[in-house]
Amino acid sequence: MQALFRHAPQSTGFNKLRKKLIRQVRQAFGDFGMLNGQKRWLVCLSGGKDSYGLLAVLLELRWRGLLPVELVACNLDQGQPNFPKHILPDYLNALAVTHRIEYRDTYSIVKDKVPEGATYCSLCSRLRRGNLYRIAREEGCDAVVLGHHREDILETFFMNFFHGGRLAAMPPKLLNDEGDLMLLRPLSYCAEDDLARFASAMQFPIIPCDLCGSQDGLQRNAMKAMLSDIETRMPGRKDAMLRALGHTNPSHLLDPKLFDFAGLTT
Repeated sequence: MQALFRHAPQSTGFNKLRKKLIRQVRQAFGDFGMLNGQKRWLVCLSGGKDSYGLLAVLLELRWRGLLPVELVACNLDQGQPNFPKHILPDYLNALAVTHRIEYRDTYSIVKDKVPEGATYCSLCSRLRRGNLYRIAREEGCDAVVLGHHREDILETFFMNFFHGGRLAAMPPKLLNDEGDLMLLRPLSYCAEDDLARFASAMQFPIIPCDLCGSQDGLQRNAMKAMLSDIETRMPGRKDAMLRALGHTNPSHLLDPKLFDFAGLTT
């Protein structure tokens, strides 16, 4: 823990932020039953602020005896140009964290398969997820843990709403198709701005993405801008939206599969 927080400020503001993230992660654990049965977690690290923050919170919870699972940190090196291969191993070794660095050149596959001008995210995500599931099995893990946060969930909801014609977001807890691995998102209640401030204060060695980060005009960027504008105009709306996703009323929607409208009589 001393190594983890060696660059962290000692200010009251930082301690409040750290405790807030811990509280929100613990709430997600309880609300979605994330600690029910899993013994060994594969914690996925991209080198971005969110996954660094995820690992730091999980390490502190484990140190405090509040997370009774083994943690294995994992980075999937996807063969992106100029990827600094030494940063994550050096960081994880300094913390004495059990980890695995896996090289799979999915970058070339995505560049080859995706037409010019189209977005890489969908194919890149599927290839990455398949490799992470494989690594989790090889490492004896029963859960794959990702660093998606509040904004990721809301952006996904509105992308499905506007472009997919369905009400769906990122689930905090999901069983894979094979039924042998749980996918968890402990940062579901955490705000991106809080994670960015936490990462800056902790001085995480951030690695930029040269694949999806190289594309402009993505639909997700449009959703991010829309949500940011709404939050600026009406502060607190993001939290209200997230609460709404947890309070659905099927009888007030239009899906006859969820509510028996035909059978509703006086």
